[in-house]
Amino acid sequence: MERSKEFKAASAAFRQHIPDLTIPRFTTAKEHDVYQYANHFKTNHAPPWLFELTQAWEKLYNEPYKGLTTDGTVQEGLFTVQDEDLPISNIVSAANSLLSELNDSQKSKLKYPINAREWRAWSNPEILLRPFGLRLEEVPESIAQSILAVMEATLSKQGYEKALAAMRINHFLGEVVGLPQIMNKYSYNFLLFGEPSETEAWGWLLYGHHLDLSVFIKGKQIFISPTFTGAEPNIIDDGPWTGTEILHTEGNLGLKFMQSLTEEQQRKAQIYKLLHDPAMLQTGDLTKDRWNKDDQRHVCGAFRDNRIVPYEGINTASLSEEQQNLLLSLAEQFVLYLPDTSRKLRLEQIKKHLKDTYWCWIGGYGNDDAFYYRIQSPVFVAEFDHHSGVFLSNTEPAKFHTHTIVRTPNAGDYGSAIRKPEEKL
Repeated sequence: MERSKEFKAASAAFRQHIPDLTIPRFTTAKEHDVYQYANHFKTNHAPPWLFELTQAWEKLYNEPYKGLTTDGTVQEGLFTVQDEDLPISNIVSAANSLLSELNDSQKSKLKYPINAREWRAWSNPEILLRPFGLRLEEVPESIAQSILAVMEATLSKQGYEKALAAMRINHFLGEVVGLPQIMNKYSYNFLLFGEPSETEAWGWLLYGHHLDLSVFIKGKQIFISPTFTGAEPNIIDDGPWTGTEILHTEGNLGLKFMQSLTEEQQRKAQIYKLLHDPAMLQTGDLTKDRWNKDDQRHVCGAFRDNRIVPYEGINTASLSEEQQNLLLSLAEQFVLYLPDTSRKLRLEQIKKHLKDTYWCWIGGYGNDDAFYYRIQSPVFVAEFDHHSGVFLSNTEPAKFHTHTIVRTPNAGDYGSAIRKPEEKL
């Protein structure tokens, strides 16, 4: 099958940055299973920049949950209980089917109270910092497939395909760098909160390298937030899943939107010209710093549940109807995990707040430039970032390594805004 020019370019680009697999970083890691790998990291504090960040994360994890805000004050009344025509009976059936396969020990590992702090334990690195729940690679294939069945029943068709793509690309990266025991399609942890119910609150969490999905369900309503979806590289160009690609639409539509702005609007939107601009002042406090080597330009990543993120860039209320529609098309890509009716209602909510929505951009906006952007409103935050190499050797951000984050600010993450007091995190 003829590949697109974009696919061929992405393949050629990342293939130039395959690392030297004979260096100690890789030869040592090859000797470790996932737990030895994590223990080596914690014992040797290597790499030091990531160890220091995990210490900051621990501090943030211990904070009581409040929610992402622009000024420290949660806006009330933005989220209400509603019927989203969620196929709840199918989701509950899939979850109960999973539970029926588990022994008591497996159930005790999988299940958590509805208000458990472990909702917030997700993180993106391949290092298993918090080994909660069931790990897919450690259970029989039938149970792993049942976990995937819960995901498939919960997510939209497009969303489930997107999640599978992220997991398969993680597997592909493990093969490329010779660490399949650390990164593979099943190197993810799955947790179940509460009891599967068609009326009461419950949910699940899947987390691991380049895929983190937090799902809160109550009756026929669902919150899928926070989410983290990433890929390094963002295509598979060899093996049984050749042709798989991910996050290109988000990048292409984001660039198209930025290029649709007038020069004056672009100047307002571009908050930093360089992807690692010296103006991103470092305080030394990684709980507050604007930039770090893991999050890079992201400000809403793992453990940033209570972060104050002021609006930046350009207010979208002044844009043309065509530009606003393009922005909504872009927003839809970030909420693709939501089932169809829930996604439609979510987009209506996002559209309702366009007058209070801001768009900001970091980096250039030529066709070949790597970049970061953020869409932010009282009810929605989406971040897109091109990263430098973590396993690949590129020292500067490149279009073949992509991270995306979705947050629901003002206590919308984890469905907190519609939880009963006894269900609160």
